[in-house]
Amino acid sequence: MALVANADLMHIDVMDGHFVPNLTIGPPVVKRLGELSPLPLDVHLMIEDPDRWAPTYLFPGVASITFHLEAASAPVRLAQWLRHNGVKAGVALNPATPVSLLEELISHIDAILVMSVEPGFGGQRFIEHSYTKLQQARELVQQADHLIAVQMDGGVKRERIAKLVAAGADVLVAGSAIFNAPDPGAEVTALRRAAEGPKPGPTSGPRPGPRPGRPL
Repeated sequence: MALVANADLMHIDVMDGHFVPNLTIGPPVVKRLGELSPLPLDVHLMIEDPDRWAPTYLFPGVASITFHLEAASAPVRLAQWLRHNGVKAGVALNPATPVSLLEELISHIDAILVMSVEPGFGGQRFIEHSYTKLQQARELVQQADHLIAVQMDGGVKRERIAKLVAAGADVLVAGSAIFNAPDPGAEVTALRRAAEGPKPGPTSGPRPGPRPGRPL
């Protein structure tokens, strides 16, 4: 329980061994996680043909489903279907996929997930261009008439969080930083503090700052 005490969502990576080189879990495990998790699930589908398979992840406890733009054949229709069935629709972008491709989708989605590493294995080197993509995603969502979260997945660590938040991230997906820490629960707390930034001193008065990020 300490691990999730300061997290907002449980980010679940579903990989099929085709769209990405490794294989993780499928619908039965996600269903059981939805039954057990004290947090809502944010399901990230790193799979081929999400148009066909995304509906199989619509379980109680699943708050959002994110599919990859590169894998979807009809992303608008898929996003509309997900929202119609009560979950938020997110679209993920691989490092080489430009944010501009989302312009026609922006009115149909609830989240943009910027990948700062190639999807698949954890612990990869952070791609520095991801800061620019976060800024571009933030500029795009500001044109929307509804709230859209900008997420960052990959390389989320304490020393990088302040810059990620300043670049436009609302939601920070942390994996190896948490699970490789000696105390994962304490690391979640430390990541959140790093995202929120230093608090003003008693005599400093109010100051503007970046939006609080949310390490998961």
